Amino acid sequence: MSDGQVAIVTGAAGGIGEAICRRFGAAGVRVVATGRSADKLAKLRADLEGGTELTTIAVDITAEEAPRRVVDHALATYGRLDHLVSNAAAGVWGLVHETSDAMLDEVLNTSLRAPFRLCREALPHLSQGSSIVHVGSTYGIIGGYDGGAYSAAKAGLIGLMRTMAAQYGHKGIRSNVVAPGVIRTAMTDAYWDHPGFQRMNQEMTPYHREGTPEDIANVVVFICSPEGSYIHGQTISLDGGWSTTKYLVPEALNAERVPPGSS
Repeated sequence: MSDGQVAIVTGAAGGIGEAICRRFGAAGVRVVATGRSADKLAKLRADLEGGTELTTIAVDITAEEAPRRVVDHALATYGRLDHLVSNAAAGVWGLVHETSDAMLDEVLNTSLRAPFRLCREALPHLSQGSSIVHVGSTYGIIGGYDGGAYSAAKAGLIGLMRTMAAQYGHKGIRSNVVAPGVIRTAMTDAYWDHPGFQRMNQEMTPYHREGTPEDIANVVVFICSPEGSYIHGQTISLDGGWSTTKYLVPEALNAERVPPGSS
């Protein structure tokens, strides 16, 4: 992938986005990293200096002019665009009846509207061999308690991806979704050690370790590589088997069940 290819990565300033930038750099891809925090992007640029050819642009990806600014920055800096990775998301959770319009707008604007608009802006500059990858979630595949607007937005990404796969595949532009399970990042860290969170995630995951941002980055970059060039129109779960098994840790499976309403 080292023939001067260029990738835009949104939500690049930390967690999964940062890992994706690092992995693209290791593959010789030039990176346009975007996020809200100029300070965090500056730190990323400093950390990768000498090993990754990277430019940054600090924008609120939900802003009306943001897609055009990001794509224009990529073209002005590197003269081409090959890959688009929509990773930015809003981690706002809540039951549907407790979700305000402000919460709903934040999630949909960041996690669905912005990727749609960025795809629209990027498409005229993509060509044979290009790839679009949305970082979704297993909660967009099967839903989940407390998912609310988050699950709706991530499911919407899958619909967007499938439509674009049908529409633009004949031009050699591939579209896919990588759907992580729960990965420990700044978005999830505050919940990580909560007993309920552990029960719903770690205790229902059959694989022997937790997933990492690097796990996600490896698959994203593989999809964009020549080795992944026949992966198209797919949603790939990266969750250690959480979404495809009815696994419970032995402690939970063998625990004495207390019927609802019993004292």
